[in-house]
Amino acid sequence: MFALRSTAAVTSSVHRAVFLHRSSAAAAAATITKCRMMGTIAECVEFDTVAREWRCKWSTDNDKQSLAEAQKALNEILSDIKAVEGFQKVDRIVCGGCLDFKVVTSLPAGDKFAAWEASGFAPEEAFLQKLESIEGISTIETQTYTIMPM
Repeated sequence: MFALRSTAAVTSSVHRAVFLHRSSAAAAAATITKCRMMGTIAECVEFDTVAREWRCKWSTDNDKQSLAEAQKALNEILSDIKAVEGFQKVDRIVCGGCLDFKVVTSLPAGDKFAAWEASGFAPEEAFLQKLESIEGISTIETQTYTIMPM
């Protein structure tokens, strides 16, 4: 099982990986011939996208009203998410078994993501506050991680 690290630690690791990649690109090109050059966490563990996830648990009470309200809250800020500079995509994930509601916003690794982070991942705060106000929503969390299509 994977241990979750704090958002600050994950974000710091991502920035460190991006910095290390930029500062050692020439050396990496000479030594890692089978891997494409981009953000690198470890040898051949690369990424081109950084994502911010907002997640919570919803309740089946009242005919899944909390899930419906969470979706309405997302719909209210969806245009703000899509207006983030560098926006690539947003995915909404719902698991009916473990009662997860997740929103994953992806941006290219590098300056675009760093700028969004500096803005506090707007509209994150407003969305999380809305989730907190919904009866039946619990365990509200955020996480930053990298993504790489394989």
